[in-house]
Amino acid sequence: MKIAIPDLISNSYFPAVAAVDLGFFKAEGLDVELELIFPVNRTLEVLRDGGIDFVGGSAHSVPFAFPEWKGGKLLGSLAQNMYWFLVLRKDLKARKGDINAIRGLSIGAAPLVDLGLKRLLTESGIDPDTEVKIGPVPGAFLGENKNFGVAAAKALGAGMIDGFWANGMGAEVAVRSGFGDIIIDARRGDGPPKALHYTMPALITSDAVIARDPQAVEAAVRALVKTQKALRADVSLATEVGRKRFPEAEAALIADVVARDLPFYTADITPEFVDGMTEFQRHMGLIKGHVAYEDIVAVQYAHLWKE
Repeated sequence: MKIAIPDLISNSYFPAVAAVDLGFFKAEGLDVELELIFPVNRTLEVLRDGGIDFVGGSAHSVPFAFPEWKGGKLLGSLAQNMYWFLVLRKDLKARKGDINAIRGLSIGAAPLVDLGLKRLLTESGIDPDTEVKIGPVPGAFLGENKNFGVAAAKALGAGMIDGFWANGMGAEVAVRSGFGDIIIDARRGDGPPKALHYTMPALITSDAVIARDPQAVEAAVRALVKTQKALRADVSLATEVGRKRFPEAEAALIADVVARDLPFYTADITPEFVDGMTEFQRHMGLIKGHVAYEDIVAVQYAHLWKE
C-alpha cells in the first residue's frame, strides 16, 4: 500500500512518516511505502484516482478532490488544531500576537494552506485581498527542495518576502537563523478562537479503499495511534526518523519541534472540530452546504482512537 504526504521535511504530517519508518504499519501487517506528492490538492487527486491508499494531509483540503466530501474520509487526526505559523522578518520588530503587523507585507504561503491565513485575517479585521500580498514563494518547489516551510525561511532570509505562513519546521529554521520572529502560532491559540478548527493534519483515505480493504484501513488507524503513543513516550524517536529522511540540519531540529507538538498527538476528531472546519470550508468556497459528521469521518474506526 502507499501513503503520500505533500510536505516531507516538516513536523506537519510527521506521525504518518514515523508510522512508516518506525515500523508501526509493518507491525500491523501492512507493507506501506511513503511518497511525496505536492501540493496537497494533487496528493488528494491521486488518492481519488486510486494511485495511493492514504494521505497524511490537511483535513480541510479533502473537498478539492472529493466535492462536498463525497468519497473521501478522515480516519484520525495526526495532531490537533490548525498547525501553521505566521513568521515575519525580525527587523520589523513585530510583537507576538500582533496580527496587524502583517498589513502591507508580502507573505509566502502554499496553495490551500493560504486559505487558513486568509480566513484568519478576515476574522481579525484585515482584508487579505487588499491589505496583504499573499502568494507563492519563488522557487519553493524546485529541485531537491522537499519542504515549503524551509524554503520559505530561506527566502525570508534572502529578503525575497516579508514573511511566511507555513509549518513549524520552517518557523524553527527562521527563528534559529536569526532572521524571523513567530507572530502567530495558530495551534496554540494566537489567532481568533475559530482558527483552531479551520483544519488539522489528518490521516485520509477514500471510500473506495475502505470498501476494498476495511481490515487494512483498521490496521492503519491502529498504527497511527501506536505511533503517536510511542512518540509521546520517547520523543528521541523523532530524531531516528529525521536521520533517515531529512538533511542533517533539519534532522537535528525535528525532535525539538515534535516535542512541542506532543500534547496535540491524539487521533480524535471531535464534532466540534468538524463543525468549525465545515464553517471555514463554506466561507472559503470549498463546500456549499452542510455535511454531516459521519460523511466526513470514518466513524467505524473511531473506537480505535482511544486504544
